[in-house]
Amino acid sequence: MLNIALTKGRLEEKTVELLEKAGIACGCLVDKGRKLVVEVDGVYRFIFAKACDVVTYVERGVSDIGVVGKDTLMEMKRPVNEIAALPFGKCRFALAVLKGKKFYSGYSLKTVATKYPEVTKEYFETKDYPIEIVKIEGSVELAPILNLADGIVDIVETGSTLRENGLEVIETVAEISARLISNPVSLKTKKEEILSFCRKISVNI
Repeated sequence: MLNIALTKGRLEEKTVELLEKAGIACGCLVDKGRKLVVEVDGVYRFIFAKACDVVTYVERGVSDIGVVGKDTLMEMKRPVNEIAALPFGKCRFALAVLKGKKFYSGYSLKTVATKYPEVTKEYFETKDYPIEIVKIEGSVELAPILNLADGIVDIVETGSTLRENGLEVIETVAEISARLISNPVSLKTKKEEILSFCRKISVNI
C-alpha cells in the first residue's frame, strides 16, 4: 500500500480534485469527516496533516510520498526528494513595504518581519545585504504599520491583503507552488508504485 500525506486545507482540496480527474475513487476522501487516515481501494492510504508534519512524515518514512507547498520545503530544508511541481497552489514569496517607502536607502540596518526566517535569511544573503529578522507568527502586515520592521517577507497570492493595509510588493523572492515529495528510501523500494501513481495523475518524474 502506498502511504500518501496530504496537507490539510486548500492544498488538500486541490489534490483531491486532481485525484478525481485521474479516476481515483475519492468519495471517502471528500466525506472523511474528522478522520485523519483514509484508505482507498486497498491501494492508497491517505494521511491528512499540517504542512510541516507532512514533510516530517515523509522524511521519517511514515509516508512514502506527500503533497506540500514549496514554501514549507524552503523553510524546513529537510532531506526529502522533491519529485514534481503540481499545477496548483501557485503564489510567491515577496518583499513588501509600506506604500511609497524605500527599503534600500540610508545606512541603518533594515529590519524584516516574517513567518519564514530561513527563507528570508537565505534571500538577503544571496544579495549580500545584512538585515535583522523578526519572527512573526500572526499577521505579519502589522509589523511595518507599527514600525516594528522596515519590510516584510511573506506569501503573496493576489496582494489584496497587502493593499488593504497600505503595503506594496517591491521584489519577488521566489515563485512557489504545491510539490509532490517522496521519502528517498521509498523512491527505491516502492519505485513502481510511486511511478504508477504519478502516471495516473499525469505527473512526470
